[in-house]
Amino acid sequence: MSERAGSERPQSGRIVVINPNSSVDVTEGIDAAMAPLRFADGPRIDCLTLAEGPPGIETQRHVDGVVGPLCALIEREGNSADAFVIACFSDPGLHSAREATPQPVMGISESAITTALTLGERFGIIAILPAGVARHRRYIRQMGLEGRLAGDRPIGVGVAGLNASGAEDAVEGRMTAVGRQLIQDDGADVLIMGCAGMARYRQRLEHTLGVPVIDPSQAAVAQAIAAVRLGYRNNKTNLNVEQA
Repeated sequence: MSERAGSERPQSGRIVVINPNSSVDVTEGIDAAMAPLRFADGPRIDCLTLAEGPPGIETQRHVDGVVGPLCALIEREGNSADAFVIACFSDPGLHSAREATPQPVMGISESAITTALTLGERFGIIAILPAGVARHRRYIRQMGLEGRLAGDRPIGVGVAGLNASGAEDAVEGRMTAVGRQLIQDDGADVLIMGCAGMARYRQRLEHTLGVPVIDPSQAAVAQAIAAVRLGYRNNKTNLNVEQA
């Protein structure tokens, strides 16, 4: 059988995308953003809501509080999933989750940042609230990528406000204004939307602002698809192996 013929065989696999807040509206927005990544030959992409989570993850306490329930959900889904995506820009429980399963686990912040590095020299982040900027900068510092960050600016709208009835035009206007500041004042040549709840705005922002705009959930799922198709496994779970 030729390589081409082999590549046309139906693909199996399942990617579980977990929204760690309890907002079903956010989960539905993430699910809609997966449309370009859903193919007839798989893997299947299922978006779940963490019922135990807060309505929005907006503080470090929120981040810390969802780690246990998030890992428990991953363990429950583990036998039927080939990869996981944690769909919150703070990447809550990412390293704990990687200890909870042998399957690859993607954090949308980590995935968005690594994707941005391939699309431009300096990236800017459109955050939701001022408190989130400190978390983002701390994470980027831990990744050793401070020199590639152009800026991180909030729009002053919380998670609930992103999906509030009748607020879409106002939110898009705030995101557009902050995006322009990041480009013109901070020197960003690629933008990252700093919340999974912003998914619906990516294409319009990219068209208006004229630079690549990354939806972090799409970036993470794209990496998860590659991991599933290539058969990657998470090597960070081998914690009980004694070192020689």
